[in-house]
Amino acid sequence: MPVVSKKKLDIKAAARDLFWRHGFRRVSIEEICQRAKVSKMTFYKYFPNKQELAKTIFNDNIENGEKEFRNILYSDDLPAIKIKKILLLKLEGTNNISQEFVKDFYKGGDPGLSGFVEQRTQQVWTFLKNDYKKAQETGLFRKDFKPDMLIKLQIKLLELMEDQSIIDLYDSQQDIIMEFANLLVYGIIPREKPEGSVN
Repeated sequence: MPVVSKKKLDIKAAARDLFWRHGFRRVSIEEICQRAKVSKMTFYKYFPNKQELAKTIFNDNIENGEKEFRNILYSDDLPAIKIKKILLLKLEGTNNISQEFVKDFYKGGDPGLSGFVEQRTQQVWTFLKNDYKKAQETGLFRKDFKPDMLIKLQIKLLELMEDQSIIDLYDSQQDIIMEFANLLVYGIIPREKPEGSVN
């Protein structure tokens, strides 16, 4: 496995933080270099432009998420714990993301970038569906449930996490996620397992 230059990693880390907080358009190469403590010459040694850097960072984030997702899905945890961890993974992936990020990366702020993000996002949904189907085949999930529905519910949960009336019902975001995981796995009927076996 090739050794990655520390300076390249510093550029990516600095750009990721700036993009997540301020979006793509408002961040300049100069700001990235200043944050990473590198020269512009060093920046162009590794990346031809800001857009390619943004694509690289977004792609790295997707690949890391897919790896963590598979580790959770095929672990020995109980189903409710797996669902909770998957939901937490999704939530943590959105931490510190600004509205500018969403607008620039997902809503057409930069056509070349948003087109790439849309394509990768569709690939992620396909990846999730395929892995959920494999989990059905192995008996982890019911064979008659539709993976697309679970994906849609995960997306909607992120919206609910910003609803103040929902937030007020719980002590923390993790409590909301645990409630959602329990609803997915057990519904609203009492569980036969001891309370401590899920939480």
